[in-house]
Amino acid sequence: MSEYQKKVSEAADYVKKIIKKNSMKIKTAVILGSGLGGLVESVKDKHEIPYTEIPHFPVSTVKGHGGKLILGKLDGRDVLVMQGRFHFYEGYHMREVTFPIRVMSELKITDLVVTNAAGGINRNFKVGDLMIITDHLNFFGTNPLIGPNVEEWGPRFPDMSEAYSKNMIELCEKTACDEKIRVVKGVYAGFTGPSYETPAEIRFLKTIGADAVGMSTVPEVIVARHAGFKNILGISCITNVTNGETKIEATHEEVVEAASGASEKFIRLVRATLKNHKG
Repeated sequence: MSEYQKKVSEAADYVKKIIKKNSMKIKTAVILGSGLGGLVESVKDKHEIPYTEIPHFPVSTVKGHGGKLILGKLDGRDVLVMQGRFHFYEGYHMREVTFPIRVMSELKITDLVVTNAAGGINRNFKVGDLMIITDHLNFFGTNPLIGPNVEEWGPRFPDMSEAYSKNMIELCEKTACDEKIRVVKGVYAGFTGPSYETPAEIRFLKTIGADAVGMSTVPEVIVARHAGFKNILGISCITNVTNGETKIEATHEEVVEAASGASEKFIRLVRATLKNHKG
């Protein structure tokens, strides 16, 4: 067993004890992006675990990321919620960025809802739109699976033809319609950050079919697919829209503010989708 495997195992064992103590059976995890942490207020009977208390767990360093693991019930469903994630641009290795996904896998979690704040590229998008991710583009310049493969964790060459589960995309879209929430669908491009994209990069992304761009999600989804998660749903909150022609300056504070402004409908959509999910 490698040192990394030991660290994953020790972190998972720590969380397992709390899950067992509270007689929970968690199959669903939610990763909350910048400004979207409000969902935790809907979690009942919750147990908050600061990341600093979990062995070997990375620590969030970005504003808008709470830095807590929340265990509890969301509308009767046992859930694990990450209030804050880890980004490649913070200086973490890809194995650290995706460390929580490995821990989730050890906890036998099978369903993942991954969310983020993203910049809109599609000209039909509006600030505050919720985009259901249909696929992604990996522009991180690396892959979290590079290095020796752990066979018991997943195959050397995992299939990515359905990175985001079609059944979850359809369910989320139908749920949004029932809840009268405007949603759009599109391809998410993952960049390293922390600098925002240049106008030339935005025009390039438009040309190759990207609808939104952000600095997360892609590594987590790759590892979740490698680990054999059954159902993966991705939702982006569109916090600004640019066409690559007009100069529009973006700040992280504005991103967090825009995401927070859309949090009410975001929370409704996630809760209703999970209620309708029979997994």
